[in-house]
Amino acid sequence: MFKKFLSYYKPYKALFILDMIASFIIAIIGMGYPIITQFMLSDWVPNKNLTMVIVGGCSLVGIYVVRALLRFFVQYYGHVMGVKMQADMRRELFEKLQKLPYSYYDNHETGTVLSNMTNDLFEISELAHHGPENILIAGFTIIGGIAYLLWINWILGLILLGVVPILFFVTFYFRMQFRDSMRKTRVATAKINVRLENSISGIKVTKAFTNDKLEHEKFEKCNQEYTDVRTQVFGSMGRYFSISQFITDFFNVVIILVGGLLLYFGINQFAVAEYSTFIVSVSLFISPINQVIMFMEQLESGSSGFERFVKVLEEEEETKYNGTKVLDHVDGELEFRHVNFAYNKSGEVLDDVNFKLEKGKTLALVGPSGGGKTSICHLIPRFYFLDENGGSIFLDGVDTSEYTLDSLRQNIGIVQQDVFLFGGTIKDNVLYGKPDATNEELVEAARNANLLEFINSLPDGWDTNIGERGAKLSGGQKQRISIARIFLKNPPLLILDEATSALDNATEYLIQDALNVLAKGRTCIIVAHRLSTIKNADTIAVVEAGKIVEMGTHKDLLKNKGPYSVLYELQFKLSDEKR
Repeated sequence: MFKKFLSYYKPYKALFILDMIASFIIAIIGMGYPIITQFMLSDWVPNKNLTMVIVGGCSLVGIYVVRALLRFFVQYYGHVMGVKMQADMRRELFEKLQKLPYSYYDNHETGTVLSNMTNDLFEISELAHHGPENILIAGFTIIGGIAYLLWINWILGLILLGVVPILFFVTFYFRMQFRDSMRKTRVATAKINVRLENSISGIKVTKAFTNDKLEHEKFEKCNQEYTDVRTQVFGSMGRYFSISQFITDFFNVVIILVGGLLLYFGINQFAVAEYSTFIVSVSLFISPINQVIMFMEQLESGSSGFERFVKVLEEEEETKYNGTKVLDHVDGELEFRHVNFAYNKSGEVLDDVNFKLEKGKTLALVGPSGGGKTSICHLIPRFYFLDENGGSIFLDGVDTSEYTLDSLRQNIGIVQQDVFLFGGTIKDNVLYGKPDATNEELVEAARNANLLEFINSLPDGWDTNIGERGAKLSGGQKQRISIARIFLKNPPLLILDEATSALDNATEYLIQDALNVLAKGRTCIIVAHRLSTIKNADTIAVVEAGKIVEMGTHKDLLKNKGPYSVLYELQFKLSDEKR
């Protein structure tokens, strides 16, 4: 993992080296004050060397100006480097998320993913910038400081040196507590993001059911969990900082007492100037130790965030299931052979599904909810993958597992009941079907989807902003936009998954008319609850409990008096009762 972390410095190697050089010089300059102080007290002032006093003071001002400029460089360019590394990680994470299978998103909530993209990467970038810089400055200053203090007075230097193993023991002990607390903090932060994402996305439902109090209670539960975890973190930090600070303060007292005794008894030829210089210089040794101590929280935050980042990068990608054949021409013959499928080990969703659909024909899937109709649709573009004993799906006589995922999906159009539109304009969303489409193709697609009249009635026309997920549009308008982008994509294989089930009759008529145009000349699979919309399908399959229990034409299935006939009669009986 450490090697992986270091790899992100590679593009910014020159900037990193300059940052380290600047940090090193800052550390050297930090030793200038106690050194000049010693000369002031032991030589220049006692000998009344005014020239050297002035030169020494001016020299300090000069090197502090240099240090100020170097600190600007470190702060500005160091943070720029950190931000660029963060951008590289975010780009890599985003590209990874695009390659993960549907199953990953079934098991990971959006808020958790967003937490990885924002909070974790920020903490990592801060560690990437401040980590090496703090280690270099603190390390050099500690080593240089103790060497200088030993040179001034080896007795006091050895006493001060005794603080190091004690402080590092305390650091190591509390680091374990920090690590556990920071991991819990990450989980709690992700839960808050999930809760917020759900509450904001579902605000209309919340208001419709007047359940703002319930949402507040759910949020407060996550918020309190986060507060409790952070309280644990700050408790560990409080104990850590107070104990470590007490140790350094105690050693300051010891230095003062021992130094005073050495001076009082004249031991080791200890003079007042050396004593004063040593007291002034103690901070040269103690400050970087405190800097290392304060760096601990950042280290734990960054390292725990990087662990989660790497964990996502190590997730299994869809490319594992990628075939090698490019599907550049599709006739549209589709066949399921002994297909068995389960989303997890809890039980099969599909059980020995078999059917063959000739090119240009339409297959309608009907049956109770949860029977497996949508699962059949998801397997065709390989949103989910069959295992070794899961049977096979053939397109034009070739197992779909042999095709590249991109080329397979490029030839399949999907219109679902739950339409997802991106924030932006109507034009942006229709163009999603074919980003390089001409204006003529765009207008034709809108006309075929019965969308053009609606667009022309809007003040901003194609440039109308539809809001987040199409919040400013009706269900029928959103559905027609999704159909328009399928017209642009122009796929030879079409899947309509309950595309009109949530619409009123007038809107359904418009949508159904557009779908009839869209389905012409294409191999088409329709999932429908309203049986009136699929009476003219070439084949109708009744799916129950993961099995196809009946297949045939509308007329044949009614004659058979089987499950389809029961569904049909029940639906029309309910329709008559509503009238």
